[in-house]
Amino acid sequence: MKKLLQIIAVGFALFSTTLTAGDTIKIGAIVAATGPASFLGDPELKTLKHYTEKINAAGGINGKKLELVAYDTGANPKKAVTFTKRLLHKDGVVAIIGPSTSGETMAIIPMMEKAEVPLVSMAGAVAIINPVKKYIFKIVATDRMACQRIMQDLKDRKLTNLALISGSGGFGKSMRKQCKEVAPDYGIKIVADETYGKKDTDMTAQLLKIKNTADVQAVLNPGFGQGPAIVTKNYAQLKLTAPLYQSHGVASKKYIEIAGAAAEGVRLVSPPVVVADKLDDSHPVKKTALAYKNEYEKATGSQVSSFGGHAYDALYVITNAIKAAGSADPKKIRDEIEKTQNFAGVDGVVNMSATDHLGLDTKSGMVLLDIKDGDWTIVK
Repeated sequence: MKKLLQIIAVGFALFSTTLTAGDTIKIGAIVAATGPASFLGDPELKTLKHYTEKINAAGGINGKKLELVAYDTGANPKKAVTFTKRLLHKDGVVAIIGPSTSGETMAIIPMMEKAEVPLVSMAGAVAIINPVKKYIFKIVATDRMACQRIMQDLKDRKLTNLALISGSGGFGKSMRKQCKEVAPDYGIKIVADETYGKKDTDMTAQLLKIKNTADVQAVLNPGFGQGPAIVTKNYAQLKLTAPLYQSHGVASKKYIEIAGAAAEGVRLVSPPVVVADKLDDSHPVKKTALAYKNEYEKATGSQVSSFGGHAYDALYVITNAIKAAGSADPKKIRDEIEKTQNFAGVDGVVNMSATDHLGLDTKSGMVLLDIKDGDWTIVK
């Protein structure tokens, strides 16, 4: 199987190699298409391949074809480093999309900065773009933004005592830190703080500690992958009654499928594309998000997720920058990415600047959802 995945990765890298270098503009992609974070990387890769083909069918960019050079990391930061080196020094890409996860992204930032090639990450941690790094951008709402939205909802519901159970990976650690920092701003007290490893298959012990903590009024689970689904199942098994919140790291129907009936009543934050058809007509990204949802589902036969939406926005932010630059020079592309204004993607409206390499408007880029009858419901 390991050898097969390596062959697949090379196959991705050879995508469009029948064209000569002068006929193409190469964009790299680093995605976790297989492994524990495949629910992130699989829709990301499918989106990138589909829309690259669509761009080329419409004439390409500035008269040149777009060549996608994609590698599958399996969510392994060491592989992300290896493939980044290959993209930069062998494949000759002018920009890179990804990686899928925060840990991978943080691992490759030094190389991207040294090479002076722009990176548009699809991961959640705020540390990716704070502090600002010249060649590093992000297209996904930060974990800090998610914490703020959840804390506001807790405040609105007059729930002041919060327990945390967090994943120990890069995203879980970062969001845990951000939530602990912003909680006091909303009058929220952290009364329990538990963690679990990415290979753990039962979180009953941690949840029992939370259950036995006095005055817990709500529980928040920063994390992604199968961990949050296991937490959700164990939560129901232990008959915990306090409201359970999840992060935008589970904004996919795959989470509901894995957690099953235990997911009923769980509340989470999500990019708007997940509920594109349920958004008010006045929502600034409804048109883009609904068009993407319909096209993605028709092209792939799979239900839309927020993660494929990240890839859509990253691709178009970069290709719009190439068009505006009139050049495939990475430094000029970087400058134009930083000038992105009023871009209504599927993740929200983006206005970047020299001091903001995300530029995502929280109001348009994040919705609060409940899970009811196995589906999403927007919390008004």
